[in-house]
Amino acid sequence: MLSGATCPGLFYSTPAEDGILSRIRIPGGILNSLQCRAIADIADHHGGGYVDVTNRANIQVREIHTKINAQVLKHLQDIGLGSTNTAVDHIRNIMTSPTAGIDPQELIDTRPFVQAWDNYIAAHPVLSGLSAKFSVCFDGGGIVSVRDRLNDITFAAVLVDGSVYFRLYLSVGTKGALSDVGILLPPEQCLQVLAALANVYLAHIDTTSKRKQRLRELLNTLGCENYLQEVQQSLRFPLFCIQECQNQITPAKYQHIGIHPQRQQGLFYIGVVLPLGRLESAQMWGLADLAEKYGNGTFRLTPWQNLLLTDIPQQWVVDVQSKLALLGLDSSVTNIKSALVACSGNKGCAASATDTKRHALALAEYLETRLTLDRPVNIHFSGCEKSCAQHTKSDITLLGVNVEVDNGTVEGYHVYVGDGDNNQKFGRELYQYVTFEELPALFEQMLKTYEIQRRNSDESFGEFANRYAIAQLKQLFPSQNSNSQIQCPTTSEMPMKSTVIPLPLSGQKRT
Repeated sequence: MLSGATCPGLFYSTPAEDGILSRIRIPGGILNSLQCRAIADIADHHGGGYVDVTNRANIQVREIHTKINAQVLKHLQDIGLGSTNTAVDHIRNIMTSPTAGIDPQELIDTRPFVQAWDNYIAAHPVLSGLSAKFSVCFDGGGIVSVRDRLNDITFAAVLVDGSVYFRLYLSVGTKGALSDVGILLPPEQCLQVLAALANVYLAHIDTTSKRKQRLRELLNTLGCENYLQEVQQSLRFPLFCIQECQNQITPAKYQHIGIHPQRQQGLFYIGVVLPLGRLESAQMWGLADLAEKYGNGTFRLTPWQNLLLTDIPQQWVVDVQSKLALLGLDSSVTNIKSALVACSGNKGCAASATDTKRHALALAEYLETRLTLDRPVNIHFSGCEKSCAQHTKSDITLLGVNVEVDNGTVEGYHVYVGDGDNNQKFGRELYQYVTFEELPALFEQMLKTYEIQRRNSDESFGEFANRYAIAQLKQLFPSQNSNSQIQCPTTSEMPMKSTVIPLPLSGQKRT
């Protein structure tokens, strides 16, 4: 493997606190059973026996202590994992809705656009000069939307006078915010415009610099209008500008969890909860078997660090659910872990102040015995200001800090709720320096108050919190020390290492 890249990739080794980290790009998040088994095999023989799904629907193999040799890497390329051009494999994964092509309400299937852009990147070595964080998203206008996810460039499908177009959004501002630039594109023009957007960006940055300028940084200095004028000059057709669109869907998070009908008659998909995005290799083998026996041989990773099993005939849905349970996996929307997000924490990253993954799982297990949610609440544990695990604001964010107590220093968190304004990265600050021991009782009170005080069952926790001033929220759920001690599992006790019963499905032997 090569080394020294800013962002991890399949061919770029990146050191972490728990060993070498390898990130495998999965364009659009779609993974077939052959690829799934190959990754599980690498996790077993080279890593920690598990993988993490990221917020761009990538897969990370962690705790790598044995070098992945060139023959294995070549095999991964041969089966469609890793770019055929290693120079561009570090560029951020291409994002789209995990329900592309199966969403009953989508305007257009975005999978061909993801594949076309991925092929274009591989075929044009000059694009290796792009920032590793250069990110592109295609949203098909369906129920499960990704248009609110932070990307440099977003093409969002809209309906205008009965025809489907893509509306162009660019990331602007110091911290990045999606800006509608008022341009509509016929689907057949998207790839040419995307190539022009990339080429103009490359023309203005130092491609030899180790720390490349982000697109939003260029737009902040060059100006969005000037940038688009240069893009227009490189195109053979005029960019079409319009302001009014129909059928714009407001994104709703975590609607993919559970059982849902597809646009294909008689077929369903199941949204599966992955606690903190983690999959054991044994679970991957089992999922590959399930996809082959009951589906079309593929499953889909989501930007919310969960996955979908798709194309399941209605008569097999209950059977698949029971076999998922044998794998230690759940598809219930009431599962508090369905929207629980955490970075690698101080066990995997030197920048983290707290052991976020263990804290998140311990808190979830405490809450599971005391309340039942009827809709997901997005709780985000971030070990530092970088917010690697989730770039969008959550219902509740916990920012790891060191807390001074009488007998020394302990791990704790600042607590943020709701949206806040653009200058508030994590939302509105509710409490500072809450020790981990204080979190259980506080969260129990917050979530129970929310269920009682919300306007209706459709109101998210973030929307509920936004209706109140911070002083009012503190009155609703005052901070207090918890007399009930939460048990934080050791690494060996974590439920990520749960017992998995092998499924005798396809007869596939593990070698």
